[in-house]
Amino acid sequence: MGEAAEQARGFHMTTTRKQVITAALPLQDHWLPLSNLDLLLPPLDVNVCFCYKKPLNITNTVAHETLKTALAETLVSYYAFAGEVVTNPTGEPEILCNNRGVDFVEAGADVELRELNLYDPDESIAKLVPIKKHGVIAIQVTQLKCGSIVVGCTFDHRVADAYSMNMFLLSWAEIARSDGPISCVPSFRRSLLNPRRPLIVDSSIDQMFMPVTSLPPPQETTNPENLLASRIYYIKADALEELQTLASSSKNSKRTKLESFSAFLWKLVAEHAAKDPVPSKTSKLGIVVDGRRRLMEKENKTYFGNVLSIPFGGQRIDDLISKPLSWVTEEVHRFLERSVTKEHFLNLIDWVETRRPTPAVSRIYGDGSDNGPAFVVSSGRSFPVTQVDFGWGSPVFGTYHFPWGGSAGYVMPMPSAVEDGDWMVYLLLTKGQLKFIEEEASHVLKPVDNDYLKI
Repeated sequence: MGEAAEQARGFHMTTTRKQVITAALPLQDHWLPLSNLDLLLPPLDVNVCFCYKKPLNITNTVAHETLKTALAETLVSYYAFAGEVVTNPTGEPEILCNNRGVDFVEAGADVELRELNLYDPDESIAKLVPIKKHGVIAIQVTQLKCGSIVVGCTFDHRVADAYSMNMFLLSWAEIARSDGPISCVPSFRRSLLNPRRPLIVDSSIDQMFMPVTSLPPPQETTNPENLLASRIYYIKADALEELQTLASSSKNSKRTKLESFSAFLWKLVAEHAAKDPVPSKTSKLGIVVDGRRRLMEKENKTYFGNVLSIPFGGQRIDDLISKPLSWVTEEVHRFLERSVTKEHFLNLIDWVETRRPTPAVSRIYGDGSDNGPAFVVSSGRSFPVTQVDFGWGSPVFGTYHFPWGGSAGYVMPMPSAVEDGDWMVYLLLTKGQLKFIEEEASHVLKPVDNDYLKI
């Protein structure tokens, strides 16, 4: 990582100002229920972070004021982000849209952009995003020693999925640039996700989701190799294409890059598990699926909230290791195919309705080491990293950071800000798995560094 990054591990943050930014126009107080798909999320906060080189055309003070003024305007359309999540009389979370506002922190850090150890986001990004104490979203803008700016956000996953957050970020950037009306006005029409009457209960959902009350208690681990840690890597476009070619059994059944990469990672996780003194027999892989295109016709691009499911498959570790990558990719494709349908999402909405007010969660969320290694791959392919330009240029780096608290691992590939076709990949896996992946897959996954980011 180099001496500069080593020095930066212990950098210090100073808070210079705290404000609450409310919507620029008065909003009528009202309640916004969470949909049945929102109710599948436990209380989880997600971080997103963008690093910008020192603005050349404006001062940092003007940049901060631009962000705050644009945020106030953006909250008029994205009013759910200006509210707070409150427990209703039935014990379920609901959004009180009261324009409580967004906590906005201005900070300074005694570190230069090129010194940040972005490869280890637990050391760097974790300090550059706010701890959300109130409301639905919190924002932190940090000025680095070199004049670079870092914009970090922390939001409540029960209110928004990554797709919704991306919409908000694009709108905020458009308003900051004075590009005219925002290109994507969010829809909060919860009736789009109403359960059917009468309810149709499909037992297949029981295999994928369970009541939170059935979650096993978290296991204490004494082995440091089994502790979860975050790392960020990049994959070059040609390495991805090569992986896709290897993963596709024939030209007629060309699999997606996401399926191919997920299968590649699944094989690596299985190989690592086989080295354990008491090897596991099976491993599970889940993939996050967005249901907007399947469920909604007119509003699939503008619906704000969670429209997610996490189908997963389990395979014997011996098979994952011995069979070719194309076989593993077909298994990934098979379990995905069953769940990327309109019917699946309608069944899921009805299933939640039959269990309310008991909260539910994906089975794989709590399915970690005891039953063999498990991890979830989410797709950040729509992450608009190069478009989050507030008027002083595109970020040189952007990432999600999601220490999600489950016992399974979590992986999120995103587009790189550096080169079209490259991926940035956020990995939350055990330290042992990460070490093994770095040793065995250095030709595909390379630790992100300043040379690659050109900073």
